[in-house]
Amino acid sequence: MRLVFASNNAHKLSEVRAMVPAGVEVLSLHEIGFDQEIDETGRTLAENSRIKADTVAAFISSQPSSIRRQIDGVFADDTGLEIDALGGKPGVYTARWYLMCDNRCAKGDEKISGSPLHDEMMIFKANRAKALRELAGESNRDCHFKTVITLITNDQECQVEGIVRGRIAEAEYGEGGFGYDPIFIPEGYDKTFGELPAEVKNSISHRAKALTELVKLLKA
Repeated sequence: MRLVFASNNAHKLSEVRAMVPAGVEVLSLHEIGFDQEIDETGRTLAENSRIKADTVAAFISSQPSSIRRQIDGVFADDTGLEIDALGGKPGVYTARWYLMCDNRCAKGDEKISGSPLHDEMMIFKANRAKALRELAGESNRDCHFKTVITLITNDQECQVEGIVRGRIAEAEYGEGGFGYDPIFIPEGYDKTFGELPAEVKNSISHRAKALTELVKLLKA
C-alpha cells in the first residue's frame, strides 16, 4: 500500500515512517510533486486535518491515471497543544503560537503580534519560549497533545485521533524531538519528550496513538 502523508514537516514524516507497519509505503508531498502551501483555515484540528487531506487528494486526482494508479490514498494530521491554565491554548495555533497575542491581551483576542520567522528551528524555539513565558508563576502546568488524522482512499474517508496528557516543564530539557518536545513531560514520566529516546516517544505519543488507530483501519 502506498499512501501520501500530507505534510511538509520532515520531522513528522520521519516519525510516521518509523511507526507504520511493513507493507505500507509513506510518500512525501515532495515525492508526488506537490509544492503548494495549504491554507489551514479551520477552527479545529479536525477541520484543518480534513482541509489538508482534501487538498492533496484533489491534487492527486488531477494527475494522469498512470500516477493515480500508483497511490492508494492520502492522510493528513493536525496536532495541537492544549494547556489547561490557558483555556486550551494554543490549540489550532500551536505551530505559529509565537505570532499570536499573549496573555496581556483581552480574552479571545488572537491577533498577530509579531513578524513571522522563516527558520524552522527558530520557530520551534520561539513557540517554546512563549509557552514558558505564558506559564511563568503558574502552578497548574497540566496540558495535552492531540493529533487528528484524516484518511482518504478510494474505499473510505474517516478521521481518528490520539491524545497524550502531560505537563509543561519549568525549562527546556533535552535535544531530541522537535517542536515543544523539550518542554513537554508526558504523564507517567519524569523526562520530557526531548530527553526520552525516540522509540519511547514513538510508542506513547499523541501521533503514535492516532497512527495506531489509522493502522487498524488500513488492516480492516
